[in-house]
Amino acid sequence: MAPHFLSLNLASFIIFSLILTSSAADDDLQFEFMDAAAALNQARQVFSPPNTPATTVLPQQQLDGSPSLSLTIHPRSSLPSARPTAANYTALTLSRLARDQSRVHSLLLRHSLSLSRSRSSASEFSPQQFQSPVTSGIRLGSGEYFARIGVGRPSKDFYMVVDTGSDISWLQCQPCSTCYDQADPIFNPSASASYRSLPCASPQCSALEVSACRTDSCLYQVSYGDGSYTVGNFATETVTFGATGSVPNVAIGCGHHNEGLFAGAAGLLGLGGGTLSLNSQIKAASFSYCLVNRDSSSSSTLEFNSARAADAVLAPLLTNPRINTYHFVALTGINVGGRPVNFSPDLLAIGGGGRGGVIIDSGTAVTRLRSEVYNSVRDAFAGMARDLPAASGFSLFDTCYDLSRMTTVRVPTVSLQFAGGKAVALRPSNFLIPVDDGGKYCFAFAGTSGSLSIIGNVQQQGTRVSYDLANKVIGFSPNKC
Repeated sequence: MAPHFLSLNLASFIIFSLILTSSAADDDLQFEFMDAAAALNQARQVFSPPNTPATTVLPQQQLDGSPSLSLTIHPRSSLPSARPTAANYTALTLSRLARDQSRVHSLLLRHSLSLSRSRSSASEFSPQQFQSPVTSGIRLGSGEYFARIGVGRPSKDFYMVVDTGSDISWLQCQPCSTCYDQADPIFNPSASASYRSLPCASPQCSALEVSACRTDSCLYQVSYGDGSYTVGNFATETVTFGATGSVPNVAIGCGHHNEGLFAGAAGLLGLGGGTLSLNSQIKAASFSYCLVNRDSSSSSTLEFNSARAADAVLAPLLTNPRINTYHFVALTGINVGGRPVNFSPDLLAIGGGGRGGVIIDSGTAVTRLRSEVYNSVRDAFAGMARDLPAASGFSLFDTCYDLSRMTTVRVPTVSLQFAGGKAVALRPSNFLIPVDDGGKYCFAFAGTSGSLSIIGNVQQQGTRVSYDLANKVIGFSPNKC
């Protein structure tokens, strides 16, 4: 009987080992570890003297037949001109979230307006009808990421806000009737040999949503819905991409009246889907960026026509018939703890008349989900994070934790599910962020009462996001900064 007894013990041991292995594997899918102490230390370093931002751009592997162009891209905290003036990290976070609320309001307003009017015709005004919109009063700078780009001939370098949610590129110009403070000297068009005013009958002028004509010179106006605006001459200029090349005759706004949430930057680079965006004008088949942590002093690159990483997770880029500026992506679900959160995928789809859908945006910080989706995602996360010490809400965040006495924290996994069955796993730093310097962390998603959802830059940090415009897909490649 002894051999039979041994075989039973061996079988029991094998079964027990399989159970343990399966349990460990399930745990790896459901939870991961976050270095809370390291994230908090990086947040505190925002108030330390900054390093000089690097401006060297390394040559990139290019797409066949298309010249590869590249710019450095910096978080706001790394620029001396945009150093935080807040007294502490709590105040800094509150100011960031206030800017973010204004940004989201602007995006939602434009989306709402696009549903109520046709985008087939631009609005033409007389110069006398051009008026400066009322500003919101929050003049802290909406851009969180800046590209260093050359304008004019000879080329002058400027820090410009990187914005995938708008089309028109512009910068402040002399003579400046109304201008905010910026890091670089204000651009002087009379000192550039390549500056050319656009005539009123030009295709570029006709493509503007709001335009006017003065002595056969095209005037533009862009209002961002949060009180920010720019008004001036629409012109063409030579744009230089570091040491990688230059492109002539790019239509840009030369703003003589500018106000609102752009302090620190010379202007804005529009990387939207419209015909006047920078990527459209230079006929880029693709562009990509990698956003470093917003509290970091390092930099990365904004690239045009560079080859997509082989390990990129691909998701379809969608077309919304009512608004071509925003980059819509086929997000179908969200997984928490390795399991799909229970809500209808229709809540994330583009509905009738262009309503709803999900856009990916470089300028929005915190991902916004329509309220029905957000409530389900939040409840799923909170249910699996019951072991973490709860804390009171903070600004727009309603799910927060006190991690002040913890170094390494076990947190539920979170991933974004896209059409085609592909998922992008988020790092803990993409969804649980410090909001003060004492160890309070919050779940970095928020709800919105509108139908539009937005994937923000907190969730994009540390991942190269590639917009393959030719093939209508978007790629996500972790650790490619």
